[in-house]
Amino acid sequence: MPATVVVGTQWGDEGKGKLTDLLARDMDLVIRYQGGHNAGHRIVVDGEAFALQLVPSGVLYDHITPIIGNGVVVDPAVLLHELETLQAKGVDVSRLVVSGNAHLIMPYHQELDRLTERFLGKNALGTTKRGIGPAYADKSSRVGLRVQDLTDPKIFREKLDVVLKEKNLILTKIYNRPAMDAKDIAEKYLDELAPRIAPMIGDTVTVVHDALAKGQRLLLEGAQATFLDLDHGTYPFVTSSNPVAGGACTGSGLGPRDLTAIMGIAKAYVTRVGAGPFPTELDGDLGELLVTRGHEFGTNTGRRRRVGWFDAVMARQAARLNSLTEVALTKLDVLDTLDEIKVCVGYTAGGVRYDYPPYHQSVLHDVEPVYEVMPGWGADLTSFTKFEQLPQAAKNYVAFLEQVMGVAISVVGVGPGREQFVRPS
Repeated sequence: MPATVVVGTQWGDEGKGKLTDLLARDMDLVIRYQGGHNAGHRIVVDGEAFALQLVPSGVLYDHITPIIGNGVVVDPAVLLHELETLQAKGVDVSRLVVSGNAHLIMPYHQELDRLTERFLGKNALGTTKRGIGPAYADKSSRVGLRVQDLTDPKIFREKLDVVLKEKNLILTKIYNRPAMDAKDIAEKYLDELAPRIAPMIGDTVTVVHDALAKGQRLLLEGAQATFLDLDHGTYPFVTSSNPVAGGACTGSGLGPRDLTAIMGIAKAYVTRVGAGPFPTELDGDLGELLVTRGHEFGTNTGRRRRVGWFDAVMARQAARLNSLTEVALTKLDVLDTLDEIKVCVGYTAGGVRYDYPPYHQSVLHDVEPVYEVMPGWGADLTSFTKFEQLPQAAKNYVAFLEQVMGVAISVVGVGPGREQFVRPS
């Protein structure tokens, strides 16, 4: 599998970081292809937790070349802090290559993100307020600053002066906030951050194609997930980029024919952070149980995740949007104590049955889930090392999810640790 994509099939937090770490042992390059530091990946190695934001999960292996691709938006201060944290834990980060075409998150992006969310009030989108959306907006408006601009002070200052005129008008005239000073921003980015970032900047498109030409194996890692995709997610409660497998091409410089396997990641239940529709959402004691057992709080933000039953309607849509070749199922062990487990196999609205999500948001907000009920297994799965050891009810649950998704499950997570997974035969 020269080029494998790992993509979330739900609303994120499915365990992409752990799976990427698992797959990376057999890879040569791991490439982050979109998103910013608004999404965290948590990996547990020998009892020690690593919370990654921008750095690809494969960095924990000495043989991996980690790549931050052109589709990522980069806050250089956050990146440097993350690298320092990893180095303090004994991780070699010297092989990291950052695309010169990746866009920079600037201070005005973060300020506008916070102000916009506050202005929207009850209609707020639930962003992390870290400037991701405004940075992508500037990219699309062709006024963004890129990582490569850090190496050309003249160009950096010229671009900054142009865009800051508009941003300061918005800050002062609309939000009644003080203007930002271009000199202060330039000094921080050019004098403080650029010298430390410059050695990492490279032509990542050439790096990945040279690797393919040598027969090396590539793993492409996205942030967020299918239903946070800007085009295919539950708009407007989405991210500002394309986490779907197609985004792996635009965000890395690979072509569609370079992709040989596309692995979807799905939790054994569903979680969501922030606002937006959630047909299978659970409240009350059962919801709190899953939050507690699953440690459902954001890796970076600490925000409590909303939880619900597994949604096969979403999973089917994710399978066709991403051309999934297989699925990794995570956190099966979180369901260990339940007497019965529900799986949403369809929606109904206005007397109509839906096997795939309705395209119209007004219908989606009003759907009722159609459930199949499966028996629980009442056993601790965390000590098992082979799929055959699982209780029959747990194996039946996995088989049922395969059936309703229409995609084979190749990996099943049974605990948070690096090695806590089993593989169905």
